[in-house]
Amino acid sequence: MRLALIVSALSAALVAGASAAPDSLGTAAPDASAPTRPAAGPPPSVPSSALTVTAVRLEATITLDGALNEPVWHQGTPVTHFLQSDPYEGALATERTEVRVAYDDDALYVGARMYDSHPDSIVARLCRRDVGIDADRFVVFLDPFHDHRSGYYFMVNAAGVQYDGTLFNDSWDDNSWDAVWQAKARVDDQGWTAEMRIPYSQLRFARRSPVVWGINLRREITRRSERDYVVYPPKNESGFVSRFPDLVGIEGVEPRASIELIPYITGKAEYLVHEANDPFNDGSRYEPSGGADLRMGVGGNLTLNATANPDFGQVEVDPAVVNLSDVESYFQEKRPFFVENSRIFSFGNEGANDYWGFNWPEPAFFYSRRIGRSPQGSAPEATFNDTPDGTQILGAAKLTGKLAPGLNFGTLHAVTARESAKLFGGGLFSRAEVEPLTYYGVARAQKEFPKSRHGLGIMSSLVARRFDDGRLRDGLSEASVQAGLDGWHFLDRKQVWVVSGWAVSSFVHGSATRMTALQRGPQHYFQRPDARSFAVDSSATSLTGYGARLWLNKQNGPVLLNSAVGFMNPKFDVNDLGIQSRADVINAHVGSGYAWNAPNRWRKYANVLGAVFQSRDFDDNIVSEGVWAKGQIEFPNNYSWNTNLSHDPGTVNNRRTRGGPLTLNRPSTGGYMYFDTDGKAKRFYSFEISTEFSESGSKYYSISPGIELKPVSSMSLRIAPSFERVLEDAQYVGAQSDPLMAATFGRRYVFATLDQKTISAQIRLNWAFTPRLSLQTYIQPLISAGDYYGYKELARPRSYDFVPYDPGGITTIAGGDSLDLDGAGALAPIANPDFNIRSLRGNSVLRWEYMPGSTLYLVWTQDRSDDGRTGEFDPSRSFDRLVNARANNIFLAKVTYYFNR
Repeated sequence: MRLALIVSALSAALVAGASAAPDSLGTAAPDASAPTRPAAGPPPSVPSSALTVTAVRLEATITLDGALNEPVWHQGTPVTHFLQSDPYEGALATERTEVRVAYDDDALYVGARMYDSHPDSIVARLCRRDVGIDADRFVVFLDPFHDHRSGYYFMVNAAGVQYDGTLFNDSWDDNSWDAVWQAKARVDDQGWTAEMRIPYSQLRFARRSPVVWGINLRREITRRSERDYVVYPPKNESGFVSRFPDLVGIEGVEPRASIELIPYITGKAEYLVHEANDPFNDGSRYEPSGGADLRMGVGGNLTLNATANPDFGQVEVDPAVVNLSDVESYFQEKRPFFVENSRIFSFGNEGANDYWGFNWPEPAFFYSRRIGRSPQGSAPEATFNDTPDGTQILGAAKLTGKLAPGLNFGTLHAVTARESAKLFGGGLFSRAEVEPLTYYGVARAQKEFPKSRHGLGIMSSLVARRFDDGRLRDGLSEASVQAGLDGWHFLDRKQVWVVSGWAVSSFVHGSATRMTALQRGPQHYFQRPDARSFAVDSSATSLTGYGARLWLNKQNGPVLLNSAVGFMNPKFDVNDLGIQSRADVINAHVGSGYAWNAPNRWRKYANVLGAVFQSRDFDDNIVSEGVWAKGQIEFPNNYSWNTNLSHDPGTVNNRRTRGGPLTLNRPSTGGYMYFDTDGKAKRFYSFEISTEFSESGSKYYSISPGIELKPVSSMSLRIAPSFERVLEDAQYVGAQSDPLMAATFGRRYVFATLDQKTISAQIRLNWAFTPRLSLQTYIQPLISAGDYYGYKELARPRSYDFVPYDPGGITTIAGGDSLDLDGAGALAPIANPDFNIRSLRGNSVLRWEYMPGSTLYLVWTQDRSDDGRTGEFDPSRSFDRLVNARANNIFLAKVTYYFNR
């Protein structure tokens, strides 16, 4: 549905502001004990240029226990000047905080005393490392390169749970990076204390004298929704790292080329659903394995990560989806090797602090889940076959960091194995290649010019395959290359207005059969009979395309403005190492709004936004346009509400017939609403609803309530059921050749009304026993039924006119698996599209970091499913069938050990 595309596109843009480092590292909220605003108004923020933080050299060993009883934590002048960012920007902190910084030849140390007038009200909650949870916290932000744009953060909450990540684009953060460092915290009758040890081996910084880094400090007082900074980021301005005070006093310290090796061993037991007499699967399988990860500094400024035979069994399973569209489902990357420092490979969306896109199909130029995915080739017919679930990654390495001050660099290379399916039929065993030996490579560089007013980056990637089985040449590209430029430029010295964008060229090479299939695929649809700008070239052995996007964004002040224009020509294709829904698009939007950042009696924050947008294809057909409006508010009691409305006046559809002629979209209107309560409370509630109605009769709505229970400080249980209904008036069923159908270019395009109902739930249990020992459980039940009726065929191109089939003439054949729609032979029987899908999947992960950097995982994964050829929606019966369905169970034990030199 178009509304879903709008919401998805805009969510990335609007949440981008929430990705800024000052806010995304956690949210907190006030209660009745929240302070009143100072009568005299807030004092001005002290500029960072007027502040310095001085580190002192240690003269004795520190015992890291959080007690702050070593002499160094009581000497010298501590950092005590903290101002509020929230709830009252610029006001003095309500509680005193004292922070001291020390160092030795190996590490940086931070000791913080958080005084509290009500220590019994300190919120100290246990959770797994890096999991966001409401608690009192202390954060150290570092800019070791002193480039005023990037850095690290290290955080500990009052229960001793650690968080860490990287900072980039001056105001964004990424928590995918996991450093090996130590922190302890303890609560006492004066408040609470934190003690940190951050090894230099975990940081990258330039060799210079004197040593000057950037630093900022933050304290969060959860019960008051209070965030206190040494230098806070104003809400009506952009920039965070660029405001850091200087950290001075460090002498005789140089970057370390440390070597960290993490070998692992695993034991896996699989108990699988199987058929009788299957020679490859008797219901059980046991497999030991091992491998290693390497991380080492290169020249002080770069980090080399490498992995051999990586195992990702400890990651959370992907949710089940029912996808009836021609757009590939996107799944988030969860594998640690690819997640860590992945932000360096982001492309096109840096410089500005916000990016909107209405029905703009923004491609991801590097989608790491392409590496190690399920084999793409199909095995020949056989009585039994055993095809690998995923492609083995033989090895992968990436190098990230800075080649010089202001010059960011990253490159990743991976090789996946040749995979074969084992076959048995006619009493004979055989093998068939289903995935060739493949190389994946990507390189990224970005130059940030002084004061970050300008930036220019490049990115290129290569996928190359070696085919041992010629059968796969016609199904996969032999090679694909993409290369592009991106960058930004601030139009004024105050950095209020910024222009940013990207331009990319793509090249794909392969056999003529493969290139023909690619041209006819859902990203291109070159076979469309009424297209004027392109046609299928069956002799082509390559495809070359290009695309670009340009944004204009207002960064600062309460008045918001965001506009963009972009295009991807019909041959643009980055899908071998990226992910792209379609090409052949020219898109533009203009949006504006107003934000109320200052809190008052009825709000903490509010905004209103509006935009107009349009998309065309290269034949100048308007394929999407409309108006959109949104309102959002966060109340003083931490409840929040937001809603949006959109209207499409009616456009041309160049995808409904899946490569056939154009049709029309009737006018439609949609809306979305979300409401939630105070996230700190022991019971947290949320409610989400979205809907869309079209004049064609199509309807869509989904409802998703949610509840999160926190019975004790170390446990949370979140249950989020949802119900979705799709009533699609013209759902594509198929197409068949018929020379008599001259009006529709010699083919019949068959559609039907689809009534699809889906119920599902996301269930998560997080239970932390200590800061290093935790259990996470994820369960997703899903039941979806789709009933097709009212069969019809397209009457004429560029219309929404259909010729219905006589319901009395439709008969089921082949035991209900096929349908005869006319009984006259004009149409061959079609597969019965009705479906009833029942799925239950989930896993539990027990994680114990038994020493810093060394971890034991115990994992149980289960999935069960039951499908049927009926569109009847009967949740009770479907649930019974699902519970009684046979299950696949996988048990995994994995242990890693951390070596550091």
